[in-house]
Amino acid sequence: MFGQDIGIDLGTATVIAYVKGKGIVLREPSVVAVNNVTGEVLAVGHEARRMLGRTPGNIIATRPLRDGVISDYTVTEKMLKYFINKIGGKFLFAPRIMICIPSQVTEVEKKAVIDAASNAGARRVYLIEEPIAAAIGAGLDISKPSGNMIVDIGGGTTDIAVISLGGSVVSTSIKVAGDKFDEAIVKYIKKRHNVMIGERTAEELKLNIGCVYPKFQDMEMDVRGRDLLTGLPRTITVYSSEMLEALEEPSMLIVDAVHNVLEKTPPELASDISDKGIYMTGGGCLIDGLDKLIQEKTGINVMIAEDSISCVAIGTGKALDNLDNLDRSRRA
Repeated sequence: MFGQDIGIDLGTATVIAYVKGKGIVLREPSVVAVNNVTGEVLAVGHEARRMLGRTPGNIIATRPLRDGVISDYTVTEKMLKYFINKIGGKFLFAPRIMICIPSQVTEVEKKAVIDAASNAGARRVYLIEEPIAAAIGAGLDISKPSGNMIVDIGGGTTDIAVISLGGSVVSTSIKVAGDKFDEAIVKYIKKRHNVMIGERTAEELKLNIGCVYPKFQDMEMDVRGRDLLTGLPRTITVYSSEMLEALEEPSMLIVDAVHNVLEKTPPELASDISDKGIYMTGGGCLIDGLDKLIQEKTGINVMIAEDSISCVAIGTGKALDNLDNLDRSRRA
């Protein structure tokens, strides 16, 4: 296959890959199971995720990305290599890869992503900021001199940006997103019920009954965990009103970050945003009521983008169309 172009949303929770001409071809959890004696990779993606919290001493199921950046370089490289091979088998020519990164990453963190992708088999690596990719994926025309505000809530980071003329005018990236919601649930259940639950159970609670805005009807869900007094398994019933209490702190941190970006936005762009509204993307934005909460606190209409989970990957894929121009400008 000649010079295939791949766009990768290298997420803390999920890796989504987009191939030019084919659309989204891969969506797998960013989890790797490694034998910590030999360093051998035993499973990647869905298979490895099933092992989280269930492995013997010599096997570690790990997430090599934390808070939107690479925390374990070697494992990230192996994971990327596995996914690139899964997408296209063996390439005649190494693919060009565009990877999206949080808007506030350091040069060292950028270099880690480029090196990991290059060593995993990329011919050339390009980086794109997550909010810009999300805005393109959400179908916004960011090339005009008009303000667009995007709030991209992933697994590790929430990226908020005001975009005009194809670039970020004001942006911020906070390490509060899906993972922090899960952690807040684990803490709350431990404190309130004296029961320890795992990350996966916390995520199921978040997806099924989690909310950050009062619901008309209280929902409930039974979960099993370990009783901290007896050390034995115990089933408890958790209500969505409890989830509202558990998730108050992380959700307000996101609201405050949106507020701070709006405060720094130039007045002309702020008036565009109040006309058009705020667009939300990423899996984290689907938590019940987050759009209503931001709308109530800012007074600006909030819309959740269509196929919000894939927006960043789709935007990265659409940005691949400009790679030839980027290559030409590099050579010029």
